[in-house]
Amino acid sequence: MINRRALLALGVLAWAGPAAALPARTLVFPRDHGSHPDLRTEWWYLTGQARTGPTPGRLWGFQITFFRSRVDATQGLQSAFAARQLLFAHAALTDLQGGRQLHDQRIARAGFGIAQAAEDDTNIHLRDWSLARTPTSAPGHSRYDIRAQADGFALELSCASTQPILLQGDASLSRKGPDASQASYYYSQPQLAVTGAITLGGRRMTVTDAPGPDNRAWLDHECSQALMHPDAVGWDWIGMNLDDGGALTAFQLRRADGSALWAGGSWRQAGVSGAQSFEPQAVRFTPLRHWRSNVSGALYPVEWRVDTPAGSFTVRALLDAQELDSRGSTGAIYWEGLSELRDAAGRALGRGYLEMTGYAQPLRLARQPGNIET
Repeated sequence: MINRRALLALGVLAWAGPAAALPARTLVFPRDHGSHPDLRTEWWYLTGQARTGPTPGRLWGFQITFFRSRVDATQGLQSAFAARQLLFAHAALTDLQGGRQLHDQRIARAGFGIAQAAEDDTNIHLRDWSLARTPTSAPGHSRYDIRAQADGFALELSCASTQPILLQGDASLSRKGPDASQASYYYSQPQLAVTGAITLGGRRMTVTDAPGPDNRAWLDHECSQALMHPDAVGWDWIGMNLDDGGALTAFQLRRADGSALWAGGSWRQAGVSGAQSFEPQAVRFTPLRHWRSNVSGALYPVEWRVDTPAGSFTVRALLDAQELDSRGSTGAIYWEGLSELRDAAGRALGRGYLEMTGYAQPLRLARQPGNIET
């Protein structure tokens, strides 16, 4: 939701100049499903839950994200080997039954048949990982096919839209900080219906076709010129598919003392095409329970109270140990995992993903463009 994906992926932009404020514009589809190489940062972020096996089955969380980074310093170079655009990818599988999370990562410069993000529609590949959109007649007009053969697991999933596209912010222009330049073009596709298969340890498991809220996913697509505000060290974000068909997003950017520098989000009720956008002062995150990673030593709030204009909610991680170490690609350690949403009375409302950055160390743009595949 916030500028989270840009910053996880774009340490290579440490030397880029100041960003100009993005102008308001109308997104045009399918073109705006595709890549925007003229902008510095872009990401396609797909998270979800799926149940496999006979009733009651086995519940999984999954995530795949592709990032694109424009390297300003190389745009004038004539060499075909110049790293003008970099692509990164993360994939993760949360095994709730086994009490563990598996994850993997990729990085390559665009071109040479190794990595590419198409401009006319969502069609991205990085080596043997891919995310491709197929037009459909359903609301939202999309089916996203995921293929990722990762270390220890594989994702072969299709995520079909069931609702209209959700434009975040002000008709897709989404503020990410106190300065006007900190903004992005941003839309979501919540309540995606999940089918396909998950492979773990060589065992391929088919997603059940039973109706219900379990097999649901969420896609974010965002592109921007902006970097994170210099006073921010990280963020907390949720994207929740509600069992009744609604959708909730909320986020905050944190200062070093833990206070909120900026906040926002949106709420869309079931059966409604438009969304209610939250003002920064109307969203509040309050930590309720913490978990400490024995890998990074970071202390993460894995249960939150989140107050919004749509109500007060509790967000609780379904597995505490969902920390991802992406130092092999984007340079960050962060927490991202399947979580549940409850109302003030403790009633279960739905599930989705919680993401938290800047707890292992302040998020800084320091990566240099070395060790990139050609």
